[in-house]
Amino acid sequence: MKKIGFIGLGIMGKPMCRNLLTAGYELTVFSRTAKNVEAVTAHGATYAPSPAEVARASELVITMVPDSPEVRAVVLGEGGVIEGAREGLYVVDMSSIAPLASREIGAALAEKGVRFLDAPVSGGEPKAVDGTLTVMAGGDAADFEAVRPVLLAMAASVTRVGEVGAGNVAKLANQVVVALNIAAMSEAFVLAAKAGVEPDLVYQAIRGGLAGSTVLDAKAPLVMDRKFEPGFRIKLHVKDLANVLRTANELHVPLPFTASVMEVMQAMLADGCGEDDHGGIIRYFEKLAHVTVER
Repeated sequence: MKKIGFIGLGIMGKPMCRNLLTAGYELTVFSRTAKNVEAVTAHGATYAPSPAEVARASELVITMVPDSPEVRAVVLGEGGVIEGAREGLYVVDMSSIAPLASREIGAALAEKGVRFLDAPVSGGEPKAVDGTLTVMAGGDAADFEAVRPVLLAMAASVTRVGEVGAGNVAKLANQVVVALNIAAMSEAFVLAAKAGVEPDLVYQAIRGGLAGSTVLDAKAPLVMDRKFEPGFRIKLHVKDLANVLRTANELHVPLPFTASVMEVMQAMLADGCGEDDHGGIIRYFEKLAHVTVER
């Protein structure tokens, strides 16, 4: 499997494509943003004018777009992957969308003999660049093994967690843990700063203990350096938490802490900070306490 299609060349898609090209795959890409297409074709990818044409040129098509409606559009819509698909084509959606949407898209593709997996990722832009993403996949076990080498060209960890839709359930769980970790870190460092204790020293003191986490190590230094350029945008985390809460409501699962963090992120959107990194929600807590967390 050497001919790969890639649809969606945003903050994650571009570096993922570069890693596929570095690994020796032949890449056909589609995006509606010309500058993103140029950034990837400059490294050796071929542009196709529609998702359907991407499918015609590929053995496996990867989609990496913002949410469920966009996945439906590029896969099942006019000029979509399904129009150019042949029996035996693999489609791997690496977007973070609602599990039910994944199952519906998978079922529609299955009618044409197309094999589908949902395989959302964690790690943000830095790990997309490094090729060390974490992938959580849902789909048939044999299909997973077939596409696994391609996924490993972009990731350090690739795990099948169940049938179609299970990958996005795992991603929703991931986004809950990440959101609550960032909120907890924010409250802790705002407390330290307000008490007159150097936040960086608090970070060094706690990171090796039970409070230590990958989230803490990734976000605390950026917060203290006041760097809020997006590795993962607040508006995208809001989208993910909306899918979390929608799914939780369908299953009658109460998630009070997740709902609280969602309100914090909504306040950041209202303040015009949706394009900032999700670590930037610390400014919500800083504003309440009239303090700034910095070195």
